[in-house]
Amino acid sequence: MGRWEPHSRRRLEEAALALYARDGFEKTTAAQIAERAGLTERTFFRHFGDKREVLFSNEGAVRELLVTAVRNAPEAHAPRDAIAAGLQAVGGELQPRREAQRRRAALIAAHPELQERELIKQASWSAALADTLQARGVAEPAARLTAKVAIAIVRVAFERWIDEANDRDLPHLIAEALDQIELFASRE
Repeated sequence: MGRWEPHSRRRLEEAALALYARDGFEKTTAAQIAERAGLTERTFFRHFGDKREVLFSNEGAVRELLVTAVRNAPEAHAPRDAIAAGLQAVGGELQPRREAQRRRAALIAAHPELQERELIKQASWSAALADTLQARGVAEPAARLTAKVAIAIVRVAFERWIDEANDRDLPHLIAEALDQIELFASRE
């Protein structure tokens, strides 16, 4: 093998998902993932700290996309509209990878240690979003609450999106969830 392998990270992710589905998460090793991807185990560890991290490799990029979209929303936008812009950006990013996200979600649902890691990811997104809202002038308690609700909205929309019976796109489901929260809040 050469020193540089094109698309190594993506190949490792695809190999991991295939092996996790075939052999199970517990039985799959980093060496097996690397071998299936046609790479070395050392290359695997250049990209990922362990086999769990393959499932969470886009966490930082998606969090940054969310925060940037909220940060860059026009100042005149209400916090709800800034949040909507961020959630729509995330929905657009994930939309092309629906089948991989379905497989990923099924794996996470089957393993408590992966569920814990998923919750840590969501808490990280929520904290970053709350900081961004505060930078936009939202008071601390409201920023934290708004961020937690936003993460709940994307989670509910995501769960509906990966449902095999559902063929609607993720951005649409996010908008629908935002509208449902708004309807609930407007009732007296």
